[in-house]
Amino acid sequence: MTSSSASGISLRPLRAEDQELLFVIYASTRKDEVAAFGWNAAQQEAFLRMQFNAQRGGYAATYPQADHQIICLDGQPIGRIMVHRGPDHTQLVDIALLSEYQGRGIGGALLRELAAQSDQTSVPVRLQVHKTNPGARRLYERLGFIQTGEDEMYCQMERPPI
Repeated sequence: MTSSSASGISLRPLRAEDQELLFVIYASTRKDEVAAFGWNAAQQEAFLRMQFNAQRGGYAATYPQADHQIICLDGQPIGRIMVHRGPDHTQLVDIALLSEYQGRGIGGALLRELAAQSDQTSVPVRLQVHKTNPGARRLYERLGFIQTGEDEMYCQMERPPI
């Protein structure tokens, strides 16, 4: 993906020192869900760190060659995107924005760029979305993704190349 200077959105490679930033991004996407558990702040953070570390390990094991980048707006880090490009499809492993930057069209712009790359290489883009995230699912559907399967937690979706 390239920089989109008109909108101020850019991507930079993940750095070793970004681990705490990645945790903050992860925690911001789950804060409402975890707050509903009724735990104190220390319990919430401990749970989120455990979940974050499990996710990070799972991604590293499943997608060791994925392109992991930090999403920036006007040079400030606001999210992350992880994409694995294989011979027969591109997998959107994860895209996450700090909660205060969601709903501004940033994710959609990055996904449209990923779709355009998919069209150029004639491979579909695949992803899975948590069933408890209907907003993301609606965005994916608007961008041409169709549901191809599901399990107890996720809907699998694909956008064929055009």
